[in-house]
Amino acid sequence: MNNFEVIKENFKQCDIKISQRLDKDSIKAIYSKVKKIQNQKYSFVKIDCSDMTSLDYAGALMIADLSASLCENKASVVIMGMNQDSQSLLFFARKNLRQKTKVKLLKENIFISPIIKAGKYTMDSVGSFIFFLSFFGETVSKFLRITLTPWKFRYKATAVHIEKSGAQALPIVALTSFLVGLVIAYQGAEQLAKFGANIFIVDMVSISMFRELSPLIAAIVIAGRSASSYTAEIGTMKITEEIDAMRSMGFDPINFLVLPRIFALLIAMPLIVFFADIVGVFGGMIVAKSSLGISYTEFIIRARDVVAVKHILIGLFKAPFFGLLIATVGCFRGFQVTGSTESIGHYTTISVVNAIFWVIACNALISVVLTEIGV
Repeated sequence: MNNFEVIKENFKQCDIKISQRLDKDSIKAIYSKVKKIQNQKYSFVKIDCSDMTSLDYAGALMIADLSASLCENKASVVIMGMNQDSQSLLFFARKNLRQKTKVKLLKENIFISPIIKAGKYTMDSVGSFIFFLSFFGETVSKFLRITLTPWKFRYKATAVHIEKSGAQALPIVALTSFLVGLVIAYQGAEQLAKFGANIFIVDMVSISMFRELSPLIAAIVIAGRSASSYTAEIGTMKITEEIDAMRSMGFDPINFLVLPRIFALLIAMPLIVFFADIVGVFGGMIVAKSSLGISYTEFIIRARDVVAVKHILIGLFKAPFFGLLIATVGCFRGFQVTGSTESIGHYTTISVVNAIFWVIACNALISVVLTEIGV
């Protein structure tokens, strides 16, 4: 297992790439390489740990000792690609080196420099984007293949995820949509009453809920609920090496884990949005009756006469896109989880934030396009 490789080397520069596991067992095989590099006099040394899956104290001590020796030989050392856990372990290992070396390493300011932090963030972002393109391309490829062999699709797993992500989310979606419809109607009722235009509360509540608010509110609720769930489930399976076990047994993780979740939200989101439409408008009906004296019958008749079906269809049209975004982001971040429980919390948070952001961005884009074409 070649997990310590010199990518580039000349009399001034040395680029080192550490991959896979770096622990007390693996460092025995690379000890001779490390000693050879320690004795060289370089001007600049870059140690890339972006592909390192796990690090224990022995591995951290080896990196600390290597960087200390290079610094003593007047080399500038940059360590990049480490996650938070590995960085903490490396700093702890440095504390156990002699005081003189510790002072020299602190002067190098490897992780503190704002410029290096900005560069690390940029490289991590680019790497994450490339990984996402690879993940999305593989998912699309597996989707096209599964359409040719539909008997291989996991229908039962998809049904289970529809229940978990769709049916079990209905209570919180209902409460949220009801409150939003209530607030929209209540805020509009006071203004419309001033002009004697009470009946227009029907237009305002119905169109805003059908076209914009119900799809957006439902998607945000599902993003917070399902994206986090998908990331945590897949991330836990990755840490416990269940995904590696799947591959070794011939199961494709994309077919087994990703596609059922994506199809589940593609199917469930339009139904959830339709349900949110009904509950949200019902909240507006209650305010219209209590504040403006518009009966339920008058509200329904007015809505039937003036609210076009296209507004309902536009909201339902957005729903599958929202479902695709939420499921894709949630699964993608799950596969990014590395070997620590802290990583699960980190990527779960990121998945929820990303899913909500892309849902809002997608909603804005669709709304602008539909407005420009006059729909």
